[in-house]
Amino acid sequence: MERTNTTPLFDETIDWLLQSQTPSIRYQTLTQLLGKPETDAEVQAARRLIPASPPAKKILDAQNEDGSWVDPRHIYSPKYRSAHWTMLLLTELSVDPQNEKMRNGSDFMQAWVQGNMPQYLRRTEAGFGCFWGNWLRYQLYCGKADDPFTQQVVDFVCDDLERHGRCRYNSDLECAWSVARGLYGFAFLPQSMRSDRVNQAIQSGIRFLLEDHDLRKADYPADSKPHELWDKLSFPIFYHSDRLFILRVLKEHHALDHPKVKPALEWLMEKRGKNGRWQGGSPFASRTRPFLEKPDSVDHWLTLQALWVLS
Repeated sequence: MERTNTTPLFDETIDWLLQSQTPSIRYQTLTQLLGKPETDAEVQAARRLIPASPPAKKILDAQNEDGSWVDPRHIYSPKYRSAHWTMLLLTELSVDPQNEKMRNGSDFMQAWVQGNMPQYLRRTEAGFGCFWGNWLRYQLYCGKADDPFTQQVVDFVCDDLERHGRCRYNSDLECAWSVARGLYGFAFLPQSMRSDRVNQAIQSGIRFLLEDHDLRKADYPADSKPHELWDKLSFPIFYHSDRLFILRVLKEHHALDHPKVKPALEWLMEKRGKNGRWQGGSPFASRTRPFLEKPDSVDHWLTLQALWVLS
């Protein structure tokens, strides 16, 4: 597909992204920013390289035989290297969901959670909605939409969005991070499987983020001032949220035309450098698996995501 209605600065930025050493960045640039289909030869070549190249290869090679990472007894700790977080990161990296190790990781997380955490889905008190939104994200990515247990999680995430993520870890207050992660999970639920209740829950979450509160001010309920990540650009973040992450989620739900989004979009534009790129940090890089191949790799990711939001 030819680039149309572009500027020299945009073209220079796209070329910079396509020169990245990370196949995931090249693949997402081709598909998300240039709109090339999965059947395109260049797209197929980039995706084929993802599991065989850093950083995905390093992560996949560290998988245990049972599909877990680190210790199969624990899926949540250590942060952010155990199975739950690793599956989330591999999904962000666009590793093919049909990859054998991705399937094994998905199956492991399905069996572990179904065997050890079903009681959480019956709870009505506050807490842990961000976990289930993230879990739903990578399980839907791996093709488990029809699984009965996945449908139980869908019901839970509906409940959580309707109570606006109220969480005991946020002093029993409503939680924007939980709401954002629930919407993040639902973004991969096929339209044909979205019941009226799911659609209502999605709209409830969007209203909370944009109408009940102010995304630009990040004035969401908390027992302290807004978290410092709100005013930064970061990648990856795991159960946290920031403005860019929420803008990404809103785009996936076709909600960027909401009038309350404009100040946050203007904030994102102000973060753009004169070279057409966005700069930021990786606050949890020392705690997760190596995924940055050179010092400016995080800027590639943030520029890719920001351009996608603004495109």
